[in-house]
Amino acid sequence: MLDQVKYIVAVASGKGGVGKSTTAVNLALAMQAEGKKVGLLDADIYGPSIAMMLGVEEGTRPEAADEKHFAPIIAHGLATMSMAYLVTEQTPMAWRGPMASGALLQLLQQTRWGELDVLVVDMPPGTGDIQLTLAQKAAIAGAVIVTTPQDIALLDAKKGIEMFLKVDIPVLGIVENMAVHICSACGHAEPIFGDGGGIKVADQYSTQLLGSLPLDRSIRINGDRGLPSVVAESDGEIAQSYQKIARAVITSLEATDNTAGPEIVFQ
Repeated sequence: MLDQVKYIVAVASGKGGVGKSTTAVNLALAMQAEGKKVGLLDADIYGPSIAMMLGVEEGTRPEAADEKHFAPIIAHGLATMSMAYLVTEQTPMAWRGPMASGALLQLLQQTRWGELDVLVVDMPPGTGDIQLTLAQKAAIAGAVIVTTPQDIALLDAKKGIEMFLKVDIPVLGIVENMAVHICSACGHAEPIFGDGGGIKVADQYSTQLLGSLPLDRSIRINGDRGLPSVVAESDGEIAQSYQKIARAVITSLEATDNTAGPEIVFQ
């Protein structure tokens, strides 16, 4: 049920392993810290991860809100839904595209989200069936593209941006993860994956670099223990970076206000 959701934001990446889910979780929590009512949908049917990142216990199952809808699982104040709540950690989702797309639609449309300012959707990596299904069935207000500075990641990020542009979904900006490694022993900073790639892509597509996050072990540790950085270290530099990103996204949403929904264009 999306009738009370004001904005839907897709967090996407062209390839896996760039920190997309970490960004989605911390962005959702950061927008909540800005006073917004926020939900989080794990649309990565094949590799759901937000349950672990939010510290939801294995075996947690959503209750029925009525005969047709689930009640979302509340985690750190967020209304969440994920395939991880419906299967076990050992269950592989060996489904073809139409089955995965159908499952996504059920999670999206049969969850009683309630009144939300923003529903953040953690997309699977790539530009396939699930991404197109979401673009076609939900009025997405905008997309946030996650990448790392290395050339191969930027190449795939461009493909993700092109996909959203082809279906008339605004790209709100780019988040660059692993931008710099800071040595824990001596404090030396080194851009081991390259330098300046995020801002170059942002300029190429006339969008904004929302923020750059370092390659920092605490981000991984906090996610693994179910306390994302925005919650675990709310006054730290990393949490403040996510807050800055959240404020930029909120500003862009209010400026765009794309409530009519996209028109799907095939070329």
